[in-house]
Amino acid sequence: MDILFRLGQASAQEVMDELPDPPSYSAIRALLATLEQKNWIVMHSKDSRRYIYRPAIPEKKAKRSALSNLLHTFFDGSPEKLVASLLDPADQKLSADEITRIRQLIAEPSDPPPP
Repeated sequence: MDILFRLGQASAQEVMDELPDPPSYSAIRALLATLEQKNWIVMHSKDSRRYIYRPAIPEKKAKRSALSNLLHTFFDGSPEKLVASLLDPADQKLSADEITRIRQLIAEPSDPPPP
């Protein structure tokens, strides 16, 4: 999805070309077909023999959905457990600037939930 968001639209071959260690072409096509069935992407057009795909949903919505799935799958739906995992000293990969920014985000008042 990140590749399609970055490029705006792409064929299976173009997606494959953007990956550092890509799987087979047929695996890319299968992944794109699955994303299309789930309405995450749409086949925008057929360019000669190639299908061109583009995102069907906004990037922010896709990221929130993916994060929600991650949160519920690995952290029992607990944002606290997710953040604790990110801040685990054994796996600490955050810079001092990143930690400062996270503290600022926590201190900012959040928007009230929609009615």
